[in-house]
Amino acid sequence: MNPKYTTLLNHLNEQLNFIDLEIDDQIKKCEQAITIILKSSNELKKITTKSNFKTETEEIQFFKEIKPQFTSKLIYFNRVYKIEMKKPNGGNRILKKYYNNELLKLKAFFDNELEFYQYFRSSSTYLDYKYFLRGKFDIKLALDSYYFETDTSFSTSHDFKVATILANDLIQLYLENQLLMLDNNEYSEKSQRKPNVKMTWTGSKVALVELMYALQTEGVFNNGAADLKDIAEYFEHIFEIDLGQYRRVFLEIRARKSDKTKFINTLNDQLLKRMENSDEVI
Repeated sequence: MNPKYTTLLNHLNEQLNFIDLEIDDQIKKCEQAITIILKSSNELKKITTKSNFKTETEEIQFFKEIKPQFTSKLIYFNRVYKIEMKKPNGGNRILKKYYNNELLKLKAFFDNELEFYQYFRSSSTYLDYKYFLRGKFDIKLALDSYYFETDTSFSTSHDFKVATILANDLIQLYLENQLLMLDNNEYSEKSQRKPNVKMTWTGSKVALVELMYALQTEGVFNNGAADLKDIAEYFEHIFEIDLGQYRRVFLEIRARKSDKTKFINTLNDQLLKRMENSDEVI
């Protein structure tokens, strides 16, 4: 990958992570995210225009793997924005029906694009020269009409479909999380004895999500029987924090190019330093 693409994508992810942690209002979060993504996408286009592809393999990689990482984020936040703007007023039953209908729309896309979905998910390459080279479209591939209205100098017949598949994964997680939150609201909180000292999580939400996944993977709760949802709810309760779309945060952590377990590595380093300080009074 062109180092400029990597730098641009990393910077975009950092900005989106900051927005996710700092802004609670979903609509405002989407508005700011879309503005940032559009700027990054324009910069991506400028970089691509200045540095022509040297080989068809390089061009295929860009439109199959690189550009969709930017476009998918735009699709995701735009879709979530529309979902939240059109969300009906009402109780849990109405909202559940609404979110489930949105999930059905994702399934409809999957059903309509099943052949290409299987091609992409299986990492096939035999049709890449038709799907991801500019000007190589095949009308027999049942192209979407929007393709003929796009900038064909910066688009292929299927790079947007790849981006949509990636975005739909995140949209599904978002919708499922909203449904889980509605389920949680249906149960009244049980009165519990609270400790005299209140503990507040002052680290980042990303760090807490990383720790949560590590503990669940190690199976330290309920002899390994506790699922991720229960652990997340417990952390949210004891720390009075909203972890939001923690599954999407984990996808971002997993996508890190280096130091995937940044917080856990820091914990290890700091604890070792503390152990080596023999003068410390325990």
